[in-house]
Amino acid sequence: MADRGQDQGRRNRPLYMISVAAQLTGMHPQTLRVYESKGLVRPGRSRGNTRLYSQADIDRLNLIGELTAEGINLAGVVRILDMEEQAEELDDEIVGLREQVRLLEREVHELRSRIRINELAPYEGKSPAEMLRGLLEG
Repeated sequence: MADRGQDQGRRNRPLYMISVAAQLTGMHPQTLRVYESKGLVRPGRSRGNTRLYSQADIDRLNLIGELTAEGINLAGVVRILDMEEQAEELDDEIVGLREQVRLLEREVHELRSRIRINELAPYEGKSPAEMLRGLLEG
């Protein structure tokens, strides 16, 4: 999961000025500004307040372009993007829950092993030497 986090960090790093983002997406810079004003994309800002788009922003803009080219209006695009974000959050939650299940399975296995050991050689307050003697004599 650490690799996934590092990949996300790289994808979200603001790199491209608006002119480069426009070239990469085949969109006019004004279109990118409109999409930002509508909340469809949130580019980072440099210290000089220049818009800086990440690779994730470019991918999102390309998806917006595909959806609008298919005739979906911006309200529909917003709904689709929201559902996509929710699906990603649920996927992340599933990954976490699977890891919790794996940990619980290990704990259950350990507890079952201890129960079996205790059934074979009950503790009964005896020292280990006394228990060994009892096993050897029995």
